[in-house]
Amino acid sequence: MDHRDHVALIRDGVVGGGPRWIELGAGDGAFTLALADLLGERGEIVAVDRDPRALATLGERLAGAFPAVSVRTVAADFRAGLPPGRFDGVLAANSLHFVDDPVPVLRSAAGALAPGGRVVVVEYDADRGNPWVPHPFSAARFPELAAAAGLPAVQPLGRVPSRFLGAIWSAAAWPEPGATGNAGAAGAAGGAGEPAGTGDAGTTGEPGEPGGTGDAGTTGEPGEPVVHSAPHGDDREE
Repeated sequence: MDHRDHVALIRDGVVGGGPRWIELGAGDGAFTLALADLLGERGEIVAVDRDPRALATLGERLAGAFPAVSVRTVAADFRAGLPPGRFDGVLAANSLHFVDDPVPVLRSAAGALAPGGRVVVVEYDADRGNPWVPHPFSAARFPELAAAAGLPAVQPLGRVPSRFLGAIWSAAAWPEPGATGNAGAAGAAGGAGEPAGTGDAGTTGEPGEPGGTGDAGTTGEPGEPVVHSAPHGDDREE
């Protein structure tokens, strides 16, 4: 996948919401760049990852591409809790599959939301993993996990094919129906207070597979994602 694909996967969960977001397992910034692109100069992003070197790269990339967007990096394990504050959105893009049970993390994300906020998740559409993506969960299973975390309202956002695990999907979730949503697209979404309706992630063709070179710049085996210490969001298809 490229930047255009990343933007398309999360667009309908971001546009129309507030400007203050936190990203869990941000890696070196593939989806952080997409988030910054969508938020524009009003954007404020807190990027959390265990790898300080990846975060340093993220900071450089964001400063070069979107210098008007405020970005603060936090080297931390998001399983242990989130930085203090309230956020208009929480983004977890290809990072929750490093957690054997995503519900506690989703619950922490729900607790960090400001009124009207939402959680946006990007994940492989599979319920069985492998050594590189150990704990994915399918789009069909996500509503159950989200509800258990206090996020009963779920809106699918996008989907792209993947040779690696079939497909990558995205969805937004929020605490109560009508409590959050894409205000700028509520009419098109078929209901006020809900994120914009499902969107195709773009006619991208077959995205590149994880492997070759990972976000952190290290090289893995062809066709396989680079292995990082969990939880870390750097196995993304680029």
